Amino acid sequence: MNIDYTNPAMLIGATAVILFIVFLTVAIIERKRRERTRNLRLRFGHEYDLLLRQMDSRRNAEARLLAREKRIELLKIRDLKPNERTQFLAAWDLVQSRFIDHPRGAVIEADELINAVLRARGFPSDRFEQRAADLSVDHAPLVESYRAANEIAVRAGKNQATTEEMRRAMLYYHAMFDDLLQIDARLEHRAVA
Repeated sequence: MNIDYTNPAMLIGATAVILFIVFLTVAIIERKRRERTRNLRLRFGHEYDLLLRQMDSRRNAEARLLAREKRIELLKIRDLKPNERTQFLAAWDLVQSRFIDHPRGAVIEADELINAVLRARGFPSDRFEQRAADLSVDHAPLVESYRAANEIAVRAGKNQATTEEMRRAMLYYHAMFDDLLQIDARLEHRAVA
């Protein structure tokens, strides 16, 4: 059977098939892009929006978030051992008890304690922005408050933060501390046992 490639009906049919395949490919690519965007927005929350404002394009912001995920995969992040968790809880209780008499010192100590927990779990001791970026991968809901608490701690170190701001920083640090020590998971485990 000979196919006549010059036949107008054949050319129109072939063009229609090619256009359909191109349209379908573009639709699939666009759907995957939207799904990736949706997943990144869900995972990173406020951090996604922050990067979107800082970067020159959505593609660059999403590439940065994907790079964060890959970086965390390469790190050896681990859960704390029960004895480490107990030691950190005791240290937190001590820091918290100091707040009434020495709020500035307590906020600075809370910041240092968060950093100690991060090191114990395997996060590198990089500069603050890198720590915040690393935390955004698995602790995104708390990164905005972590940044605010750190900013208050820095100002407290310069004696430029109010007592109310330092109280708010302690609340932020407490939430971050509980999340890093997996306090909710531990309490749920106790309730089940």
